Amino acid sequence: MIRISIDAMGGDHGAGVVIPALAAVSVRRPDIRFIIFGREEVVRPELTKFPELARVSEFVHCDVAIQMDDKPSQALRHGRGTSSMWNAIEAVKNGEADACISAGNTGALMAMAKFCLRSMANVGRPAIAAIWPNLRSESVVLDVGATIGADARQLVDFAMLGAGMARALFGIERPSVGLLNVGVEEIKGQEDVKEAGRILREAELSSLDYRGFVEGDDIGKGTVDVVVTEGFSGNIALKTAEGTARQIAGYLKAAMGRTLMARIGYMFARGAFRQLREKMDVSRSNGGVFLGLNGIVVKSHGGADSAGFSAAVELGYDMVRNRLLERVQADINLFHANNPQDDPQDAPQNGVIQTTVVQTAEKG
Repeated sequence: MIRISIDAMGGDHGAGVVIPALAAVSVRRPDIRFIIFGREEVVRPELTKFPELARVSEFVHCDVAIQMDDKPSQALRHGRGTSSMWNAIEAVKNGEADACISAGNTGALMAMAKFCLRSMANVGRPAIAAIWPNLRSESVVLDVGATIGADARQLVDFAMLGAGMARALFGIERPSVGLLNVGVEEIKGQEDVKEAGRILREAELSSLDYRGFVEGDDIGKGTVDVVVTEGFSGNIALKTAEGTARQIAGYLKAAMGRTLMARIGYMFARGAFRQLREKMDVSRSNGGVFLGLNGIVVKSHGGADSAGFSAAVELGYDMVRNRLLERVQADINLFHANNPQDDPQDAPQNGVIQTTVVQTAEKG
């Protein structure tokens, strides 16, 4: 059985979206069990609507719900030990659950997860990794908001974390990895990015295939399986892509209803338009994985519907089933054993400060 702990109070819609999503996943995954944390007066009425889900779930009442506009430091101070978010994370730490899913405040979730679970051995800072649809298939992009600014050693860590996630999700034994840069030439870019490229190139890691620098348009092309960047540029890229997808969808909808001939043409091509709409639906790629911690935490978009939250739960399920943590830790340990000269020197550990920028950049 794979056990998933759920913060039912997070997100814009809370239990009204979370509980139906869990019910759908429980049908598709009969080997899954849930521990649901939240306020009883909010969660119980929703849970009674799905008796099959109730049979495979344990509910735990929590007095406090972290609000979407709470500062990470405030959430950590007032929600530690009492909130649904904290208790869902702590269930992973205590071995009661294999992964935690929340649609709550990103900054608070990262601060609590880092405080409760701690970073993996030899990892300076965690990263949030997203699944990114592209012309070829899908790729892993990280960091999309956990660490604002990253030195060369942290970018190398992100490369190994992302490659481990790609192996777990896509079944690729040696995923291709690229560093996001302003050009593909080795002389371009910031010094930290160029230094990370040198380390990856010279290390010749068996766990990944380093392809050099990639540019912004390579993300959509699917040039590599894993795109590595720091959290500021990664978060902007993610939000830009989501906004562009919605913009194009709006253009298409307006164009298809503008004239009688356009509506007739839509009737003949609606199958193709349905496929396009599904490709551009950001909820189908919902779920950012917190990598680099001693436990699996998945962040659902705060505005996700039930289908979107289900996708985040499925992502956590796949991470557990494919033994993400132990594979990644083995890769990182091997790298440090073979490259002691590139070990980080006292990497900053203040996750609360780093995640406040994410909270202002992303409501959910």
